Amino acid sequence: MDARLEAIRDTVLARNPGEGEFHQTVTEVFDSLGPVHDRHPEFLEGAVLERLCEPERQIIFRVPWTDDAGGFQINRGFRVEFNSALGPYKGGLRFHPSVNLGIIKFLGFEQIFKNALTGMPIGGGKGGSDFDPRGRSDAEIMRFCQSFMTELYRHIGEYTDVPAGDIGVGGREIGYLFGQYKRITNRYESGVLTGKGISWGGSLVRPEATGYGTVIFTEEMLKTRGQSFEGQRVVVSGSGNVAINAIAKAQALGATVVACSDSSGYIVDEAGIDVDLLRQIKEIERGRLKDYEARRSAVSYVEGGSVWDIDATVALPCATQNELDGDAAARLVRNGLLAVGEGANMPSTRDAVVVFQKAGILFGPGKAANAGGVATSALEMQQNASRDSWSFAHTEERLTEIMVGIHERCSATADEYGDPGNYVLGANISGFVKVADAMLAQGLI
Repeated sequence: MDARLEAIRDTVLARNPGEGEFHQTVTEVFDSLGPVHDRHPEFLEGAVLERLCEPERQIIFRVPWTDDAGGFQINRGFRVEFNSALGPYKGGLRFHPSVNLGIIKFLGFEQIFKNALTGMPIGGGKGGSDFDPRGRSDAEIMRFCQSFMTELYRHIGEYTDVPAGDIGVGGREIGYLFGQYKRITNRYESGVLTGKGISWGGSLVRPEATGYGTVIFTEEMLKTRGQSFEGQRVVVSGSGNVAINAIAKAQALGATVVACSDSSGYIVDEAGIDVDLLRQIKEIERGRLKDYEARRSAVSYVEGGSVWDIDATVALPCATQNELDGDAAARLVRNGLLAVGEGANMPSTRDAVVVFQKAGILFGPGKAANAGGVATSALEMQQNASRDSWSFAHTEERLTEIMVGIHERCSATADEYGDPGNYVLGANISGFVKVADAMLAQGLI
């Protein structure tokens, strides 16, 4: 790392103790930016990095609610509004027991660059709660969402901050949150949340967008080596919305997805994952992957273990941060891996990224490869602003254009800075320069 940036990085880490994931993403970005500051000394003079690493606003609040037994429950809510140089804060809400301020700051920091790469006028933010929706009734989830929005509503708006879903927050939760926002404000402000239902302001392709976008970006990487998804053997981690739609898109492009996982284990289906059955179990029945094995022949379910033990030519980590470590990366490389497209936020550890890059594996970092979700959220905002609704085909075409454009920008930037094929460097520099220029243009913000 450039010594000038290392000093800034060390100050950032010291000011934010105990926030491991935030430290990790800051370090990963700083590692790429030395050459930028050689060309643009004005970024150092303007303290752009120091300002970029300090959120514009951090909100922490209590979320009290009652369970079905009448008991009182208390959770903690967060919204980190990180950077608005390019537009209103934009980023998801995550409901999961692992959520804390450091996790939200890591996600929000990544979101700044991801949103910049889309080319859409949106800034970066993130939020959530340590609430666990798993095992809770619809009524409990509704009461929690209503309590959460009772505080959050005063901090958001279509020109201020536009949340969406993330882990633990799907269409059901967005519906409860939107209903409470409308109830409190007496405004039908469609653009205040994205990921809404199609019948009340949502966008076609939004549920599919992150998974589809990951596959589209990975396909573009494969094309640089004269290949495609046709005939590839693919392993996907996770079995939530992103993973399911990545599986569907990869198989539509001719791949065979042989394995996916949940928090309890993974399945191996050599004939290719049955997407309809997987959707039925995970999205409708809210079941576990073990149920898939019982309903399809010639499928093995492995409790525990790592889905990365399965050999593949393409890996799509779509579950959560730091799920793929250096040892798993080395196994994948030994077993014939060609490409990795990150469908989750920072699912590969720094050690894993080093292994992939040293082996010459095509590696698409999450801030580029999984930007399809937020890009389509921005398209939903466009439709809401114009009181319009686009067809599935038109919206998917726009998504494809955006993802191809992200790949082109990352690739061209890596070439420009002397490291062809380094999508990590390309994504970090391309996103950073766009935000940095806007920050300098707007003065001391």
